[in-house]
Amino acid sequence: MSFGIIHTLETEITIPVPHNVAWDFFSSPLNLREITPAELDFRVITKVPEKIHPGLMIEYRVRPVLGIPMPWLTEITHVREPYYFVDEQRLGPYRIWHHEHFLEPIGPEATRVRDLVHYVLPISPLGDIVHPWVVAPQLKKIFDYRKQKLEKIFTAV
Repeated sequence: MSFGIIHTLETEITIPVPHNVAWDFFSSPLNLREITPAELDFRVITKVPEKIHPGLMIEYRVRPVLGIPMPWLTEITHVREPYYFVDEQRLGPYRIWHHEHFLEPIGPEATRVRDLVHYVLPISPLGDIVHPWVVAPQLKKIFDYRKQKLEKIFTAV
């Protein structure tokens, strides 16, 4: 029995801020809403601490398709402060969602931020058939928005 195709998404951006400033921003669960497109109506449901830690469970609500609200539960499974963390979906729109966040200092005033996401769609093989026309473009749009928003946030610092 196959669980579907493992898809991969990689993005990278260099932001003009010291590494510790970048880590402080990305390690705060509440900042995710700020870099998510408004049409997804992304909301953090659970009370969360200021900073992530391994084992942290975060419940969100998101409207990814036709404005229909959907719960999304993630667990922060790994944290290697201040360079790396992983969030994994426990409940939500994907069969599997494994998102690695890398933050690399590239000088005293710049940080490279890289995302590596592995995901498996539900309802295989139908999900894999519509992936190039529906899911991949939507994820590209979300991560392109994130890049634009990060450039705007950190150029204004």
